[in-house]
Amino acid sequence: MNGFERRRQRKKKDICKAAFELFCAHGVQKTCIAQIAKKANVSQVTIYNYFGSKENLVKESIKDFLEEKYRQYEGLLEEELTFLEIIEKIVFDKSESVRMMNYEFIQTILLEYQDMKQFIDDYYKNKAIPLMIRIIDKGRREGYINKDISNEAFLFYITIFKEAIKQHELISSLSKSAMQEIASLFFYGLMGEKPPNLS
Repeated sequence: MNGFERRRQRKKKDICKAAFELFCAHGVQKTCIAQIAKKANVSQVTIYNYFGSKENLVKESIKDFLEEKYRQYEGLLEEELTFLEIIEKIVFDKSESVRMMNYEFIQTILLEYQDMKQFIDDYYKNKAIPLMIRIIDKGRREGYINKDISNEAFLFYITIFKEAIKQHELISSLSKSAMQEIASLFFYGLMGEKPPNLS
């Protein structure tokens, strides 16, 4: 990849990041291309040249976010971290994009962008689940997770959480702190209780 192409890809990522954060904060409908251009420090023409439309930018910004999170969490397995350290970094992810993510934005995507629903389902099945299983296997090897719990049971367990997230009446009124507590329960529930040395 030459210098021009690297700069082009970097600019596209900056636009996706700016768009994603604005979509999360204000919703898709209330966010305009002019706002995204200002936040990304580019012209509106540049955005249309790269993405063609706001709809395409919505889709690409979500894909970019998911891929970035996947690379980040996969990288944790490459570091010399314990299972507990990895889980703590995932559960208490303080990145701006994660803190800003809201239920309404997720629902908009699932309801209005059917092809994105398929992309997210495929991402969940082909990337997120295998990565979770790798992390759980590490927990088993280190003695934090009961080795008698099969992957089949684990997959059923996470499916319960996944399906619950789709139920608007169940979680629409939950605060961000409660959502984080649920994420904590998801992981620490596998071990019975949160180890006392983690805060």
